[in-house]
Amino acid sequence: MNSAAHLTLVLGGARSGKSRHAQSLVERIASPWVYVATAQTLDEEMRVRIAEHRARRGANWETIEAPLDLAKALADAGASPVLVDCLTLWLTNLMLHDRDIPDAVARMEAALHARAAPTVLVANEVGLGIVPENALARRFRDEAGRLNQHLAARADRVLFMVAGMAMRVKCPATERS
Repeated sequence: MNSAAHLTLVLGGARSGKSRHAQSLVERIASPWVYVATAQTLDEEMRVRIAEHRARRGANWETIEAPLDLAKALADAGASPVLVDCLTLWLTNLMLHDRDIPDAVARMEAALHARAAPTVLVANEVGLGIVPENALARRFRDEAGRLNQHLAARADRVLFMVAGMAMRVKCPATERS
């Protein structure tokens, strides 16, 4: 990852290659690296998904589990490059635990601002499908869209993953060809 990209947002749909590509970006920087995991093992299917993600990472990765307090995890990562996977699950956790989303986002942003090392955020782009049939799902889609827009405006680099291929949406001048 180019040093000019202090904050990178990697967006895409399900199984688009977001996590794998984000990991490859972080691994271009000197280790040790920190993986901030927002998923929770609530059922067997999630246990398998989490195991798959862990298997891709080597010994140079430290994992911090942060289903709710992302700001603390970012602070705890210190000077290490960080991969946060994923903001969409974090938002889900906040909603299901009836947390104050604007406050949590503000605290996360303050923690991002305080970081000196590069950070890569992964999030799902959930607004490309049909309008959900229930109010909670519509609220989730809207909150995710607002969060992604907000972070994309702040990020140095934004990538959109399609079928395992990264499309540059926003990049530092040093990366433009």
